[in-house]
Amino acid sequence: MELNSDLFSRDLLLLTALLYGAVLVTSLRLARWRWIFAGRRIHLYLGTILILLVLWHLRAQAEATVAFHVLGVTTLTLMFGWSLAIIASALILLGLTLNGRAEWEMFALNGLLSGVLPITLSQISLLLVRTYLPKNFFIFVLGNGFLTAGLAAVFSIWIGLLLLVVGGVYSYAKISEVYFPFLPMLFFPEAFLNGWAVTALTCYRPEWIYAFSDELYLHGK
Repeated sequence: MELNSDLFSRDLLLLTALLYGAVLVTSLRLARWRWIFAGRRIHLYLGTILILLVLWHLRAQAEATVAFHVLGVTTLTLMFGWSLAIIASALILLGLTLNGRAEWEMFALNGLLSGVLPITLSQISLLLVRTYLPKNFFIFVLGNGFLTAGLAAVFSIWIGLLLLVVGGVYSYAKISEVYFPFLPMLFFPEAFLNGWAVTALTCYRPEWIYAFSDELYLHGK
């Protein structure tokens, strides 16, 4: 989800810039740089960023000030982990902004809504599924791929819409009429895209999924 700067006050944009900056600094410090540069993973990392950059250009425009697009960041999180996924989402948004498809003033807020929030939810979901559910291949794919991706995207959009209501930009009635119908339409594409990607990668390139383990999910099952 991407929003227009005209919808929000400068104070809010400054606050989100500080928050997003703190998240990026934390991600840069926690990122496994030696791991990403080993075994040609950097090529996979940059290639994934390029694919998602193209994907983020495909969007549904609800109004001139609000746009929706498929994120794909749940797969990104499962492939590279939280910190590298945050950095990747920032690079994707940077490319989108340089191409004129997003505003510089909204870089931080869009980064929080389209990157930090769904990536963090995907990481939390991974930990919960791994802790409380059986270690099963289908649970990994369905829980972390399909369901998590759809719910994370919808929740991020809902937070963005809530900001519009709290900020007095739109009434709840208008949000319900104009934007809420988009939520189911975005849940299924997000769920199926990420679920399909996670399924394909775990079957043919399991070494590309950082969160997946043959020993944990396949051997002896």
